[in-house]
Amino acid sequence: MRSENTPFRGGPLDGRVLPILLGPTGHPPKWYEVPVPAHGGNPPRVYAYRREPAGYTKRLGLQRGWVYEYAPGGRERRELRWPWSKPGRGSGGSGPTG
Repeated sequence: MRSENTPFRGGPLDGRVLPILLGPTGHPPKWYEVPVPAHGGNPPRVYAYRREPAGYTKRLGLQRGWVYEYAPGGRERRELRWPWSKPGRGSGGSGPTG
């Protein structure tokens, strides 16, 4: 598997560059989570980092790579949206109406 040296911004890993394994599309994962075990009476924590574009070239506007930004609120939770679901309701589960 390939890896790519990816810089981190913000949080406890600020300024570090770590090798991140790339997926089948050649991109690093959208989220990178760092679990920290309980130590010295502190509860266990998970630091979350979101993948962001590192920048773009001036001339052609091509992306220069990726950087991980610290997300202090943690990882965003998304709910699945099915094409047959009505807006404003949960994801599926209701029977036919009529």
